[in-house]
Amino acid sequence: MLQLLKPLIAGIQAFIVPICFVSAWLIVVLTAWSLWSTIRETAARTRQMHQIPCANCQYFTRSYHLKCTVHPGIALTEGAIDCRDYESKDFVGVGLSQRQ
Repeated sequence: MLQLLKPLIAGIQAFIVPICFVSAWLIVVLTAWSLWSTIRETAARTRQMHQIPCANCQYFTRSYHLKCTVHPGIALTEGAIDCRDYESKDFVGVGLSQRQ
């Protein structure tokens, strides 16, 4: 039985080296692409999360139970990025007409 497989194995050996070479480089390229995609998506997510203004708002309580007295459901989420009721801690006591 082994004598019958010997010519088949000898014929396949010529193709094994190029197939392994291409497979190894394909794995390297796919790994690099995956790392690059992960870094790019993480950077985009980080930029989006840094747009959340809650930490500098006067209504933010820093409490786990009630994060925001005005909008507790969207505090510290992407929904708070364009919060209409955002009031900076720097402008406490200053009316809207004076800030604009």
